[in-house]
Amino acid sequence: MTLKIRIAEGVAPYEQVRAQISEQARSGGLPVGYRLPTVRGLAEQLGLAANTVAKAYRALETDGVIETRGRNGTFVAAAGSAAEREAATAAGAYAERVRRLGLSEADALAAARDALRAAYTD
Repeated sequence: MTLKIRIAEGVAPYEQVRAQISEQARSGGLPVGYRLPTVRGLAEQLGLAANTVAKAYRALETDGVIETRGRNGTFVAAAGSAAEREAATAAGAYAERVRRLGLSEADALAAARDALRAAYTD
């Protein structure tokens, strides 16, 4: 697992850790079942506070990307399908809401595209 934290980038370090682990798990760079370093170990490796790494791990666990097995450690979960299910659920709720609002499909898609652009440029 290779992570690079760029402090000058303007993105919070915990978010960089979260995003990079998530991307590597999604792409297969970190296979399902891969054991992640301990919070303390990764913090030392990256020169970050342990709380920063712990925050990233909590977010990843909430997203279903990783799972903690108590004293056995933290592992990459079979998250692709869980993340896709959650996205499909959110998309369904959005579709129902814009239908009730009376928006056209084109307007709903434009609003979703704008929201995604804003989310990925933050």
